[in-house]
Amino acid sequence: MLIDVHSHLDHPLIFKRVEELIKNAEKAGVKHIITNGIEPNTNRICLELSKKYKIVECAMGIYPRSSLKKEAQEGYSNVSVDFEVDKEIKFIEKNKEDIIAVSEVGLDFVEGENKQQIEDFLKMIGVAEKLKKPIVVHSRKAEEKCVEILESSSLKKIVMHCFCGKKSLVKRIRDNGWFFSIPASIVRAQQFQIIVGETPLSQLFCETDSPFLGPYKDKLNEPAFVAESYKKIAEIKKMDFTEVANNIYMNWQRVFM
Repeated sequence: MLIDVHSHLDHPLIFKRVEELIKNAEKAGVKHIITNGIEPNTNRICLELSKKYKIVECAMGIYPRSSLKKEAQEGYSNVSVDFEVDKEIKFIEKNKEDIIAVSEVGLDFVEGENKQQIEDFLKMIGVAEKLKKPIVVHSRKAEEKCVEILESSSLKKIVMHCFCGKKSLVKRIRDNGWFFSIPASIVRAQQFQIIVGETPLSQLFCETDSPFLGPYKDKLNEPAFVAESYKKIAEIKKMDFTEVANNIYMNWQRVFM
C-alpha cells in the first residue's frame, strides 16, 4: 500500500513515459500517486492524468512565480511564467472535487526574499482553507518564513515537502502536528535521515518528487522508486517494511481522504 505524495508526472523529462511509469509503480505496490501542478498548464495536465489513470491523484497549485522562469530554463518547458493568479485560483476552486490537495505552493528565496511570493502563498493558503484541503509546501531557503506564515493560518493538514530547515524548525513543525514528506533521496541525504529519526511515524509521508531527487544517481526518478524511502524509514525506525507502509497509509487516510 505504498503512496507517492509528491511527483511531477507532467514534467517533460518523464511525461512521454507516463504509461510505463504508471505500470512500474503498480508493480512496485504503489496505490496512489499525487501529481502536482505548479501553474495553469501543469495544473491542467495533472487534472487530465488523474482522470485517465486510477492510481493518479491531482493536486493543483501556484509555485513561486519568480522561480518559474528558472524552472522553464532548466527544462520545465511546459510552464508559463506570465499568468493571472486570481484567474487560476478560480479554476482551482471550480475543480475542487477533482483535487486532493493544494500543491505545489510555498516560498523559494534562493534569490532573496520576495514580496510577490509571500502574497501568492497567502492566497494559496486561503484557497486551502476555503476548500478544506491539505496543503503541500515548498520552502527552499525560506523555511522559517513558511513556518511563520502557516502558523498564522487555520490549516492543520500541512505537509512540508523536502524540508531542509534547521533542527529547531523541524521540532517546531513536529510540535505543530504537521507532516514531512521524505523523498527517495533519503538513501544518501543525511538531512532527511535525521528528520525521520526525530519524527514519529505518524507524521511522515514518502515521496519521489519525480523526476528529481531520485535514489539512483544514474536514473531519472519515478514513482516506483518511492519504495526506497519506505525501506530507509524502516531501517532507521528499526521496523518491518510492511508495518511502516501500513502506518503511512493510515496517515494518508487521516490527511488526504
